[in-house]
Amino acid sequence: MYSYALLEKGCYYLIQEQETGPIGLIKVNMETDQCMYVSKYDDSELVVWKKKSDPIFDILELLGDDKVKTWESIYNNSQDTYNYEEDEE
Repeated sequence: MYSYALLEKGCYYLIQEQETGPIGLIKVNMETDQCMYVSKYDDSELVVWKKKSDPIFDILELLGDDKVKTWESIYNNSQDTYNYEEDEE
């Protein structure tokens, strides 16, 4: 079992918060003495505070810069498509 305290500011991670839970992509935006300000990415971005002691079942991968750039282009394209469809109505 891991915790948010192991994660570094400015980095993207693939994590699994619970053993049977989904894999998720997060980015650590800010760190305080006791907490982490984290972006969670799904269909949209959700920004939340997490205690450094909050459990993470598994840290699957720290994404390198090349993987982040690839993901950003895919994510941004899907967001543009989603917004475009909303504008048509």
